[in-house]
Amino acid sequence: MSVDTELVKQLRERTGAGILDCKKALEECQGDIEKAIDYLREKGIAKAAKKAGRVASEGLIFSYIHMTGKIGTLLELNCETDFVARTKEFQTLGKEIAMHIAAASPYYISPEDVPAEDLEREKEIYRKQALEEGKPQHIVDKIAEGRIQKFYESTCLLEQAWIRDPEKKIKDLITEAIAKLGENIVVRRFARFAIGE
Repeated sequence: MSVDTELVKQLRERTGAGILDCKKALEECQGDIEKAIDYLREKGIAKAAKKAGRVASEGLIFSYIHMTGKIGTLLELNCETDFVARTKEFQTLGKEIAMHIAAASPYYISPEDVPAEDLEREKEIYRKQALEEGKPQHIVDKIAEGRIQKFYESTCLLEQAWIRDPEKKIKDLITEAIAKLGENIVVRRFARFAIGE
């Protein structure tokens, strides 16, 4: 199938993928640009997974102060090279995540960062809730595990739905940036400040 160069250009602008990758994606998806975006994202995610093990020791500190002046955040976002840290895409990602932290108030970066005692305490609360709701004893643990997933989605930055597009999680946003920029990107740490807290 011959692909219209205008479509290739549009796909390239929307995804940041190379010309040949865009052409191949459009050929695979019979010229459907939305399917081609999904195709490239799937391929990008595979590339991003390979990069995830690489050391990310460069990067920048980002800050966000809400217009009321009552909420602010600091974020350390790392990548592999100073070159990528200075790109518009990396800086936009850092600003978006810093703003998201102000709005969504995560406590941890990822589920792996939740202390074991906090996790056990949450599980115990969910078990008791399930029993109070009259759920059978033999499925209480399963219910608690399901609710732990919701706990991660509300308290862990990478698992949270992005405030600008709830269809994406913050980890998806980072994965897309890794695929686009070709380097591992890691949220190293963050702090959120609010007046009176």
